[in-house]
Parts: sequence; structure tokens; C-alpha cells
Amino acid sequence: MSYKRLTPCILIDGAKAVRWFDDKTVISDDVVSLAKHYGERGADELIVFDLSNSDENHEEAIDLMKKINRVISIPMVAGGNIRRQEDVKKILYAGAKRALLNLSKPGTLKLLEEAALRYGKERIAVSLNDFDALFKHQHQIEKYCTEMIFMHRLDLNSVVNITEIPCVVVTDTMEQKEILKILKSDGVKGVSGLFISQKDMDFDAFKNVCLEEGIRMTSFESIMDFAEFKLNSEGLIPVIVQDYKTNEVLMMAYMNEDAFEHTIKTGKMTYYSRSRQERWIKGETSGHFQYVKMLTVDCDKDTLLAKVEQIGAACHTGNRTCFFQSIAGNDFDAKNPLQVFESVYKTIVDRKQNPKEGSYTNYLFEKGIDKILKKVGEEATEIIIASKNPNPEEIKYEVSDFMYHLMVLMVERGITWEDITKELSDR
Repeated sequence: MSYKRLTPCILIDGAKAVRWFDDKTVISDDVVSLAKHYGERGADELIVFDLSNSDENHEEAIDLMKKINRVISIPMVAGGNIRRQEDVKKILYAGAKRALLNLSKPGTLKLLEEAALRYGKERIAVSLNDFDALFKHQHQIEKYCTEMIFMHRLDLNSVVNITEIPCVVVTDTMEQKEILKILKSDGVKGVSGLFISQKDMDFDAFKNVCLEEGIRMTSFESIMDFAEFKLNSEGLIPVIVQDYKTNEVLMMAYMNEDAFEHTIKTGKMTYYSRSRQERWIKGETSGHFQYVKMLTVDCDKDTLLAKVEQIGAACHTGNRTCFFQSIAGNDFDAKNPLQVFESVYKTIVDRKQNPKEGSYTNYLFEKGIDKILKKVGEEATEIIIASKNPNPEEIKYEVSDFMYHLMVLMVERGITWEDITKELSDR
């Protein structure tokens, strides 16, 4: 196992985050904000455990998983109260990279096989707190899943001697020495639990501790040295910064070697302030950090392009981007397809939140889900009929009608275009 991961966990009970499986002390009333907090502080992955016992609370937990998935850019593994195939589907559709099945529960082996055959073994993980279960069911585990979650009281050395499937250890220890010992185990992919899930956990700082202990951690590594770049007369290289999702250009700044190395080391965009003549970690005072997703260099090696996850505004004026003042240009029709969808979607959301008299959109919302579904069905039928006509203009018209009514349905059911595009990209 080359690189190790730091994976905080969130235990959901009654729509709140609690401390541990046998300790229901509430640590956060806002589960979604807690997940976002972990992601922004440098966690590599997130495990979400649903501790519910009822279908109603289970559905509530799955809704929270959907909301978590919208605000984090790290992978999520989720499980808990999975009793049937439908539960696996709902958790995966909520955005989980893998559904976590508890092998200590009766009937899980059959469910494991069915889920792996339906969704692929790469979408399935299993949790174990019993070494005998691993020994007894090793064949099924290796055949139907790609990751194991271990509760720490297992003998890790014995585990790695039995199977090569990577594991994440979930432990209640608060001892840093013990965490380091776990991470040094060959078969361990990552560690989770109380220590890793502390609210004030500085993941980047702890990764440095791990590196000093000879543990290779998931982090950025540059395949080029700073010395290979062509610098300006001040020894700096300009950096153009883009939003990694929308490709919107956010700002331009400069890096010296120290800023570049700090960016690679921490995953946070760091620049050199020419006015203050010092290192400048973007967001250190405002909280508007930029988390690196990708760094590329241009053909002349004299300019960097950084694709980032931007927290808040990039510009000191409070604007999302520093490039907001138009100074020249002609009228032109620039319609990014996704931006058009998002613009119409936002208009529909606004109509629902701020009804306008005579609005057809408001009429649909007032009539309710049955009316909306009826219109979606009618428009789908119209597309089929129009497709028999060799003239594509009629198809275009009917598809537009269908897409509008589909977006009304999406708003009614709380589904966003980001949910759809993420689901498509995961397939």
C-alpha cells in the first residue's frame, strides 16, 4: 500500500452528528457543515455511518448524505441500516462512492453478492469487527467488494496475512502514537475514528507528522521542479486560477519557489505578495481558501494554470472573480449549455420561492406533483411523435418543452443539475 489516507467519519443519529457508536453525545447539529469542514481542512475521504433504526430516520439520513455530497469534493463511503437492495441503491444514488455493508448483520452475505453483481464490486465495501467473519467469508469478500472497514480491535497483522483487499481502520483511540502505528501497517489504506474526526484536526499538519515517520500520505506531488520554470525578472511565475467545476477564471497572482512548494505540500493555493514581499496563503485571513485540484504549466513553462475549489469570493472586493469589469467588446451570443440550464433552473426556483401572479410555473407548483408528472409524460410523448417527422425543428421545440417541465420536476423534488452531472460523470 503506497499512499495512506486520513478519513474522518460522521455518525448520524436523529439528523445530528454524534460522538461514537456507544456515545450519542451530539458534536454537531449541522451534519452537512461538518462534512464540508472536514473537506476544506484537507481530509482525503469521508465515511458516513447511519445509526438509525427506523425507515423514517434512515430516509432522513440518506437525504443528509445527498446534501453532504453536494458540498464536498472528496469521496464519500456510506452505510448503516442497510437491510435490502433498495437501501444500497439509495445510498449510491445519494452520491456515495461505495455503499458500506455490515457483515455482522444476518443476511448481509446474500445482499453483498446481489449488490456487487448489480452495481459492480468497486461500488461496495464491507465493515468487520470480527476476525472470524473475515476468515470464514474471505472468498465472498474478495469476490464482491474492493474495500474493508475494520473496527480497531482486530489483529491487523493477521488480517493482512489473509487478504490483499485494502482496509480502512476505524478506531476510538485518541493516541497519536497508536494512529501512526496503524498507518504503518502494510495492508492499511487509511485510518478513521475519534482522533481523525476531531473538529480542529489539521489534516495537512498531521500528514507532515506522518511523512516524518516515513508514512507516505495522499497529497500532491509535482513531476516538475520549480527550477524548470521560466521565471520573470523578479524570479516569479504568474498563476492563472480557474474554478475546477465551471472553468471560470477567478484571478491571477504570482508564485516564488517557497509559495510553489507550500502549495504542493498543503494543497492550498499559496502565492507571493509583491506588495508585502511575503508568502500569501489565499484565504488565511478571509477564510476564502483555494484548494488545489490540478496544476498545469503552459508550453513555454512560464505560466501556471491552477484549477481550484474556491471557498467564497476570489476577489478582495467580494466579487466571485477578479475579472468582473468589462472594458471593451461587441455583442455576441455566448450560451454555455450548462449555464443556460442552470439559469432556467434558478428562475424556476425563484418562481417557487417568490410566486408571481399569472405565472405558468407557479400554476404547476400549486397543482402539485401529479400535475407536474402528467405534463412531463405528455411532453415525452410529444417528443416521440415529433421524432417521426423528418424536420428536426419540431423535435427541438418539443425537447425544449420537455426540458422545462423536467426542471420543474427537479425543483419540486430538490434535485439540481450538479446532482445530475455528477451522477453521469460517475457512470
